[in-house]
Amino acid sequence: MITLKQIQIKLAEAIKLSGMPQAELARLLGVSQSLISHYLHGNKMPALDTFANLCKILDVDTNDILCINE
Repeated sequence: MITLKQIQIKLAEAIKLSGMPQAELARLLGVSQSLISHYLHGNKMPALDTFANLCKILDVDTNDILCINE
């Protein structure tokens, strides 16, 4: 069973591995930098459209983030 915590961890890892500054990522997504910080700390999950755009910007497979391939 896939849990929200697993998805949050994968998302945070993808953001960290990208090496992209939070401010730049926030600008590209059209969200606040503090919201990116919430994603990194597992306090919030992005809306579905933001999640899709985030995966596209980070060039990661949504299936990997959603733990579909595990």
